[in-house]
Amino acid sequence: MNDMTEMFIERIRAASAAKPLCIRGAGSKDFYGNAPQGEVLDVRGHRGIVAYEPTELVITARSGTPLTEIETALAEQGQCLPCEPPRFSADSTLGGVVAAGLSGPRRASAGALRDYVLGVKLLDGNARELNFGGRVMKNVAGYDVSRVIAGSLGTLGLILEVSLKVLPRPVAESTLRFAMSEADALERLNRWRGQPLPIVASAWHDGALTLKLAGARAAVDAAVRKLGVGEAAESGFWDALRDQKLPFFTAETLWRLSLPATAPALDLPGEQLVEWGGAQRWLKSDAPAETIRAAAAAGGGHATLYRAPAEPKARVGAFAPLPAPPLALHRSLKAAFDPRGLFNPGRLYREL
Repeated sequence: MNDMTEMFIERIRAASAAKPLCIRGAGSKDFYGNAPQGEVLDVRGHRGIVAYEPTELVITARSGTPLTEIETALAEQGQCLPCEPPRFSADSTLGGVVAAGLSGPRRASAGALRDYVLGVKLLDGNARELNFGGRVMKNVAGYDVSRVIAGSLGTLGLILEVSLKVLPRPVAESTLRFAMSEADALERLNRWRGQPLPIVASAWHDGALTLKLAGARAAVDAAVRKLGVGEAAESGFWDALRDQKLPFFTAETLWRLSLPATAPALDLPGEQLVEWGGAQRWLKSDAPAETIRAAAAAGGGHATLYRAPAEPKARVGAFAPLPAPPLALHRSLKAAFDPRGLFNPGRLYREL
């Protein structure tokens, strides 16, 4: 274990808006959001599990702790992070995972990463140490700042520690695969959602729907009998999907569309992969950003330019432009936590 808080405080006090800080862990998510700017402040040395009591279902660790180290400790106790945050590399840090706010294949059934953040300790733009939430399940009264930090891409403060809710690993799991079109897959997923089936993850791609069942052995076996055996899936499919190691994700330009699960298949050029029962749709396409974002908006959602060459991404922005009211709220939060504009400028929105 290593506590680098004092060094971080000195770096923040010495920083200025003319020379901002780029908070960075292993850099496994440098592609996400707008381009990183500023002098790198490496948090990887600030690491270690601070507290873990399996019976309380809570783990607390420093921001530079590798996610793999946390997952190993949980696995030894038969526990896990059900939201399955993507790792992308063996060095991926807890702080980077929380700052990115991304969730894995089980997000639709288990909830998002921010739902598991119970508390955070961070340094703000004035180098003050702030604590939000705590290490127990019910610990928040008023504005839940700890969950706002999830997905903020380091723009509000330097994360020092995070407390996460964990859960027992499922007793039984099974994977099924069925050949069908995207439209048929969406229809069946929405129909199955209203039935007592232990479907915890789904993925449609290239004419095949893959399902993950998890829970009590009797429930999983009954679901397999009801749904049918299907085809065999590749070993390690769900880990490869979680960490985006499937061939689909090698695209130079990749869009992430967030839509209502009931939205029909989108008529867009390119190749798609559908997750979360239809709520997350990945798109490999060179279509104009305006076309893709308009299609997502018409379907009731929004589109993020997840990965792209630097110049196109800088031109259109990684995230869909915000209307004036939510942008004003973001600016207020930024002013409250980082009044000097030191942390990851422009990473979330260029206006911040």
